[in-house]
Amino acid sequence: MGLLLAVDFGSTFTKAIAVDAGSGELVGRAEYRTTVETDVLDGWMACREQLLAVDRGVERAEVLACSSAGGGLRIAVVGNEELVTAEAGRRVALSSGGRVVAVVSGGLTASSVKALRGEKPDVVLLLGGTDGGNSAVLTGAAGVLAKYKWRKPVVAAGNVEARDEVAGLLADGGVPAVLADNVVPEIGVFAPDSARAAIREMFLAHVIGGKNLSKDPAFARMVRAATPDVVLRGVEVLAGLHGDVAVVDIGGATTDVHSVIELDPEDANLGREVVATHPVTRTVEGDLGMRWSAVPVVEAGVAAGLVEAAASAKPAAAAEAADAGLAEAAERRRANPAYLPDTAQEAAYDEQLATIAATVALRRHAGRQRVVFSSGGRVIERSGKDLREVDLLVGSGGVLRHNRPEVAERILGAVGRNAQEEGWLVPTTAKVCVDKDYVLAGVGLLAEVDPVAAEGLARGIGADLHGSVATGH
Repeated sequence: MGLLLAVDFGSTFTKAIAVDAGSGELVGRAEYRTTVETDVLDGWMACREQLLAVDRGVERAEVLACSSAGGGLRIAVVGNEELVTAEAGRRVALSSGGRVVAVVSGGLTASSVKALRGEKPDVVLLLGGTDGGNSAVLTGAAGVLAKYKWRKPVVAAGNVEARDEVAGLLADGGVPAVLADNVVPEIGVFAPDSARAAIREMFLAHVIGGKNLSKDPAFARMVRAATPDVVLRGVEVLAGLHGDVAVVDIGGATTDVHSVIELDPEDANLGREVVATHPVTRTVEGDLGMRWSAVPVVEAGVAAGLVEAAASAKPAAAAEAADAGLAEAAERRRANPAYLPDTAQEAAYDEQLATIAATVALRRHAGRQRVVFSSGGRVIERSGKDLREVDLLVGSGGVLRHNRPEVAERILGAVGRNAQEEGWLVPTTAKVCVDKDYVLAGVGLLAEVDPVAAEGLARGIGADLHGSVATGH
């Protein structure tokens, strides 16, 4: 049936895979540094040459692409009440593949618009009010954007009864906008799908071309979505094969967590959650990374009491390493993000940083359960998303892909350690594996055009589960 090509224009590397369109079998993979200093298609052409050496069918293959090059998708959230619409907007932005660069609640003013411009968002997500509720903040914010000649695209996903008024205000001000269904139609309900689709539309229509990543219109034709959005779609396909799934991607600057689970009816709308938990979730931890964010990783490890626990999990050859040594190693990595470990000790520091980053990121992504005492007596209080019964935990990122399997097993196996005692609702019995060929983005891209091939490609991610370990042991 021929080949399909899936390309990810990443912030550092452009990665491409060739997939059999009939079975989803991985035929070849390639990568080249992302050539933003010239034209991003230069890097793609280098990858294409590598793939042509594997199969000449690449010449005729359809190309599907996603991109996070040029800083990815920057989203600002403008909402009403921070605990409701602004929080819901933050979740929508993250699940849409964006990085949240600003959150403004309580309406817009001249000064807050100026501050918003300073953050240089690619898209503004405009929210406010439940359906039929107060729409004053929503319409007021639309009016302010129009008055101050906002020219970046806006996705309006607030009170549907104010939809026409909001559309009119933005249109009169020349603001490019797309309308979506309300993200929070009522308190305790979270409905992100319509807004996610609208953000994707704006990303393709305005952001890809606006970043001047390529002079060739072929680039815009290739790109289907932001990379994190596509990866989350790939996780959904993986969940269809394995049950509840979580993915932790440990990068140089951030650690991303994606999860797709079947919610327990009791967890779908926890009493203390003003924005309901959603089965499909993505979070980005901007202070947890292996290089640019290595120093905050150590700080987060100290705050969470994980540094000593992580040290005890290091290889015996580096068991004597002091915490001061880890802090110094983090400083070296921040100063030189291209650094690669050249000794067993430095490799051990990388493993320790990755263990902290993965553990803290999963804790932040998931919820927590605590015992509290009130006038009614002893009560178990829960918040967030319960990942304890996740069936499969998938690791991604260079520290996992480029190390021996036992290193990844230690890093991922440690995330559930002491979780039960401390109340963290993180995976504790999951099998673990690594997306060694970096195909999750490809799975997400294929899902829209060839679901059978997408499933076939996804099956390869868990093919080595016979060697996996459970988390928390």
